[in-house]
Amino acid sequence: MKLISKELESKYGKKILYNEKLSNYSWFNLGGPSEILFKPSNTEDIIFFLKKVKPKKITILGAGSNTLIRDGGIKGVAIKLSSNFSYLNLESHNIIEVGAATLDKKIADFALENSLTGLEFLSCIPGSIGGGIRMNSGCYGEDISQILHSIKTVDIFGDKKDIPASDIEFNYRNTSLHHNLIITSVKLQGKTSLKEKIQKKQQKLIEKKKNAQPSHLKTCGSTFKNTKNKKAWELIKESNCQKLQIGNAKISEKHCNFFVNNGKATSKDLEELINKVKEKVWLKSKINLELEIKIIGHND
Repeated sequence: MKLISKELESKYGKKILYNEKLSNYSWFNLGGPSEILFKPSNTEDIIFFLKKVKPKKITILGAGSNTLIRDGGIKGVAIKLSSNFSYLNLESHNIIEVGAATLDKKIADFALENSLTGLEFLSCIPGSIGGGIRMNSGCYGEDISQILHSIKTVDIFGDKKDIPASDIEFNYRNTSLHHNLIITSVKLQGKTSLKEKIQKKQQKLIEKKKNAQPSHLKTCGSTFKNTKNKKAWELIKESNCQKLQIGNAKISEKHCNFFVNNGKATSKDLEELINKVKEKVWLKSKINLELEIKIIGHND
């Protein structure tokens, strides 16, 4: 049975795409097609679409900076917020409201312009704020949980809900938010400070990242979460995995927790490399590395 009615196709036109190439939606530049990809322009679009389609599950695509999409693509409904969900407003002297598709770096720059400190670390986080909240993104000792005020969401049934940060359980690179919940906008809270001071801190973090992490490569950031006592890269190095390669998937020479599509890799190559590293680290240290990147979709 076809999920999408003629009414929806007529109403949304090119906002509904079939067999869309998802490699364009991941920093790895990998992934098979989507069965159905919906690109809503506003919250009302999301609500109307979900109430009509009544999907059993949905896959939400963010900026693709930490997502490996399998070669078989995504079955059912995938939703990618349009650029209309990228905006920034200063709501009060210390609260910023932003659309869920707004890039983290843009938020850090906006906070700087408005003399708000506490958000500088976002300048080092690739991706959009919606995905950042879902995985409690962070770096250099700071994370989303420290600056989140509240979020606006739509659930799979098309119902809107405002959720204060106090109702969300935050863990290391994870939250209690349900995977079928679509974040539409976010309120972040900073503290007033001197612009020069904020700029200095932000620049220091950017330089630190630049010196430690690869750039201009087809990679999705840190592959594994750090463990309680050791950084993931240390465990990878101690297990002699730095030069491992499967097909055209390899490990970055600059930072061995960054896995790279060398140009012609498949998602299967990357996933096999991930599993090989996990296995070698386990054999060496008896530590089970957990993924920081998300692997979604189906195998061929």
